[in-house]
Amino acid sequence: MAGPRDGGDGGTPPVIDAAFARWLADRAGQALLAVREEMGYADPQALKSAGDRAAHELLRTELARWRPADAVLSEEDDHARVAWQEGEPATLRPERLGASRVWIVDPLDGTREFSEQGRTDWAVHVALWTADSSSPFRLAAGAVAMPAQHRTVATDAPPAYPPMPLSAATGGAIRIAASRTRPPAFVTALAEDIGAELVPMGSAGVKIAAVISGDADAYVHAGGQYEWDSAAPVAVASATGLHASRIDGSELKYNQANPKLPDLVVCRKDLAPRLLAALQRHLP
Repeated sequence: MAGPRDGGDGGTPPVIDAAFARWLADRAGQALLAVREEMGYADPQALKSAGDRAAHELLRTELARWRPADAVLSEEDDHARVAWQEGEPATLRPERLGASRVWIVDPLDGTREFSEQGRTDWAVHVALWTADSSSPFRLAAGAVAMPAQHRTVATDAPPAYPPMPLSAATGGAIRIAASRTRPPAFVTALAEDIGAELVPMGSAGVKIAAVISGDADAYVHAGGQYEWDSAAPVAVASATGLHASRIDGSELKYNQANPKLPDLVVCRKDLAPRLLAALQRHLP
């Protein structure tokens, strides 16, 4: 059991960034469980708003306390989705673009699922981008907490590479994690093309965690996302040894002037060539 020295009780957090990311995500996750317990599910919209606010404020407070020199990009920040363009006044340029260390966080990924009783497919994302990182995509640390599943995956102790499922080894259907409420049409067409099975679930973080654990073979998305939707789970997936890229095969980039990062694919490396080739036939 974690003790006060390592931050497990919410006291002094770990010094190492990767462990600190896990600590932050877990703390925000516990706050979200408390919000669910306190409010119940009678008013889903109020529950969503309260959860977003509670997790965002906790992450912002702890980052300001323990990493005061670092910049932060949170989904719940004012103007988080605004793209800065060269030529605009320097006073409008986000501080993070000149920073060497930027925490990219999604306080509550999967708000719909969070507001539904019994659902566990929602998450907290905490990632650290550093200008000098040698890690893939310059993501130096990442953690995805899935509090209702009592599970966190993080780069401080990356999970083992997922084993190839027996179905794949014998030519069975590839399992693609997909939105349970609004799977993009091109993903359905892709699945039909390659004979894949769509596995519905919420939260992008939970979907990528399913690929990490081997419960799905791939996650493909092109419906529009931002950096905070994928930074933390991509950091963990990359640390595990999985393939991650844009759906055209190009590199994922974070801490950009435009925080929109609309598409990605995460999968086992043996599947990447086949998936990327099929995606060229179905790019939206």
